[in-house]
Amino acid sequence: MKNALITGGTGFVSRYAAEYYVKKGYCVSVLNRNNKKQAEGVTLLKSDRHELGNRLRGHHFDVVFDITAKTAEDINLLLNALESYEDYIFISSSAVYPEHLPQPFTEQMPLGVNKFWGKYGLDKIEAEQVLMKRAPAAYILRPPYLYGPMNNVYREAFVFECALNDRKFYLPQDGRMKLQFFHIHDLCRFMDILLERKPAMQIFNVGNRKAISICDWVSLCYRIAGKDVEFINVDSSIEQRNYFNFYNYEYRLDVSNQEMLMPETTALEEGIRESFDWYRKHSEEVNRKPLMEFIDANFV
Repeated sequence: MKNALITGGTGFVSRYAAEYYVKKGYCVSVLNRNNKKQAEGVTLLKSDRHELGNRLRGHHFDVVFDITAKTAEDINLLLNALESYEDYIFISSSAVYPEHLPQPFTEQMPLGVNKFWGKYGLDKIEAEQVLMKRAPAAYILRPPYLYGPMNNVYREAFVFECALNDRKFYLPQDGRMKLQFFHIHDLCRFMDILLERKPAMQIFNVGNRKAISICDWVSLCYRIAGKDVEFINVDSSIEQRNYFNFYNYEYRLDVSNQEMLMPETTALEEGIRESFDWYRKHSEEVNRKPLMEFIDANFV
């Protein structure tokens, strides 16, 4: 039985990973402040990440899944507190790529500020750099938009709510802007592959090879919710994030290195259906934003 440490364990990605590895037979410890319900089968190591002290002393971990680190300080504090570990996987972000670079972004491209993600992306860059300096055998994953069961981010859940309330959908411009997704289960599967095969490459873009237009994505969400969608197009003079759940920013990751190790990913329709099934049972767990309020105040 392998010992795994997962930072977090109560939010979307970290909670899914905790339950995934418990089911695989790992002995899973989660590091969080115990402010939310814990996943079944985990061992709680209660602590604020920034006040670890000796909390991890006496523990050996076969693998550390660092899912919550946002800054270089976050990485340093955890590495300082870890007494013994073998493998380290850090979930970074595609926000590390400047938006002006040619697409699709490859892992070898220079990193820098992205005007849409700002400080978040810069912090992730610094976190990656510190990790590579202190733990050069660690793996770094850069996903696009993650989705699937347990996603409490107001993305597909917003569209489901619009559908179930028989609302017209206010679509940015012509709806052709594309989004790239990656199912949370595929993220965990790929981490398994890294641990099993130990490839020499340390940094991977991860995601579905094909992107989808926002028009087709919204239509798919409505259809899975059992509804037909009626679109109203909104021109670019109105800030998109006020009424839609993504920036007016289309980008694409080159995931060919991922595909060499894991050729197949979850079909988007299957993944959205899983998201909807989870949403119907857990809608109260979604972190909502006032998108509908803006729509009702400005469009209706």
